[in-house]
Amino acid sequence: MAASSEPKPSIPYRQIRALYDDETITVYQAYCPSIALSAVEHQKLNASPDFKLGRMTWIKPSWCWMMYRSGYAKKKNQEHILALKMKHSDFLKVLKGAVVCHGQTLSAEDRKKDVRVQWDPERGPALGMLPYRSIQIGISGAMAKWWIEEGIVGIEDVTEKAKGLWEDVIEPARAKGKRVEVEECVEKGLVPRETEYVVPEDVGGILGMQAETRRALEFATFEEARKRDMAVTNVAKTGMVLPEKEPPLLVGKSALAAPK
Repeated sequence: MAASSEPKPSIPYRQIRALYDDETITVYQAYCPSIALSAVEHQKLNASPDFKLGRMTWIKPSWCWMMYRSGYAKKKNQEHILALKMKHSDFLKVLKGAVVCHGQTLSAEDRKKDVRVQWDPERGPALGMLPYRSIQIGISGAMAKWWIEEGIVGIEDVTEKAKGLWEDVIEPARAKGKRVEVEECVEKGLVPRETEYVVPEDVGGILGMQAETRRALEFATFEEARKRDMAVTNVAKTGMVLPEKEPPLLVGKSALAAPK
């Protein structure tokens, strides 16, 4: 059988991409107004009595995956998007306490861990599925208590950016049947320029990043990787089956762009 002439994804199948500087990394989560507004005012995520520590809190460094999860901040109880800044050492502390889970049976030891990691299909600004994964980090128990009290060094409400992305770019593009250029979104300040966030080898091992990087090479085309993602998503806990046709895939120069 002749080898495919289509390019393989240049981005590893499992890779952390984020907005960060020398001191901090930014992760996102969506909350209802009462929780979000109090959190920003007091710079404490649990400032509102509506915040329930007993629930697992899922954070993600991918802005576009946050858009996918919250529907551009239009879903109920996800009307506000918070950008949560963490010191690098604290972010790595959370990752070191994680277990990767994708529906498999966890060992007794793994079930005791307070952090769950899932690698879900990355999304572009128009929510098209990309051929590589984005990390979602669920925090609960003692780790969540520590994270809320000590692990967050800054809280910013970035809801207007999410609304701007939808109103100024995505909605008009869909109405005109045009493709959304990633670089355009970045230049307008509506999508952050996320770059690879390199983690130590031991952390990469915990997250299964090396193994998945090798496995990604097994997929000769983008379409094959996409079909695999569809198969995995179709058996998610929600029981929802994704439509066969996803929103148009995006092109651009940033790390969020799908391969042409």
